[in-house]
Amino acid sequence: MALLTTFFAFLYHLPRVYKWLLKPYYVASFLLSVAFLLVRKTPGICEHLATQREDGNSCDFDWREVEILMFLSAIVMMKNRRAITLEQHMGNIFLFSKVANVILFFRLDIRLGLLYLTLCIVFLMTCKPPLYMGPEYIKYFSDKTIDEELDRDGRVTWIVEFFANWSPECQSFASVFADLSLKYNCAGLKFGKVDIGRYGEVSKKYKVSASPLSKQLPTLVLFQGSKEVMRRPQIDKKGRAVSWSFTEENIIREFNLNELYEKAKKMSKRKGEKVAELQCPTVQEENEEQLETPGEEESESKKDK
Repeated sequence: MALLTTFFAFLYHLPRVYKWLLKPYYVASFLLSVAFLLVRKTPGICEHLATQREDGNSCDFDWREVEILMFLSAIVMMKNRRAITLEQHMGNIFLFSKVANVILFFRLDIRLGLLYLTLCIVFLMTCKPPLYMGPEYIKYFSDKTIDEELDRDGRVTWIVEFFANWSPECQSFASVFADLSLKYNCAGLKFGKVDIGRYGEVSKKYKVSASPLSKQLPTLVLFQGSKEVMRRPQIDKKGRAVSWSFTEENIIREFNLNELYEKAKKMSKRKGEKVAELQCPTVQEENEEQLETPGEEESESKKDK
């Protein structure tokens, strides 16, 4: 029964998956990931390749190539155990497939290896993963507006994501953060984002390193009364980020979102803020209007982005 449910769910989302996979970034990544397979199996090309097979068949994998491909499969399976979203799963497959292709091409012919490595570098420099453009209730800050917004009303709790557009981890986390904003955003609990890759001063002030080696992207910070209460990932005594999984369940638990949400609703009731109460639907309720018609503030924020 579970298999049938999964199968029908896949069929239901199939048009969306096709639309997602047909984007130029994923098409190019797929072609680079299967490049060695295509070269080794394409008639008219494979006959001219070197091989270590005893039967001399240059259009089939030799034992060393099979070994490398099996090792690739094991690495991808291990990495995908910690993946959260479909983008992360696909990203792991593409990344390690390209690494395996580099090894295979260099082993086959150093000229092919250099050519493939050059194509990968050009792809990395010119083609970026598509940004999340789905529904969300998120305020996008600049270096001039973040402090102003946090200080505007001390009763409002903010959950702010510090991100960088070039970071694959931030790009794959975008849909998770957007879903949380749709479920929990209300007058007393709001969600914000600031691009520290663009605003370096914000990075320094809030002590979030934008270096790819720091492992601090993305960083979630909870602000109450314009003061930082907690952040994930945490930073140890040596200034290194402590590994943390950015799943929706972890964020809800660690940041006590259900409790914060209930407090925000009670605050609205005590102060007689009927408008705010209307903006705080139950967490379990599926509000179709939110998905189809984002708030005016969030729409303007997306335009600014």
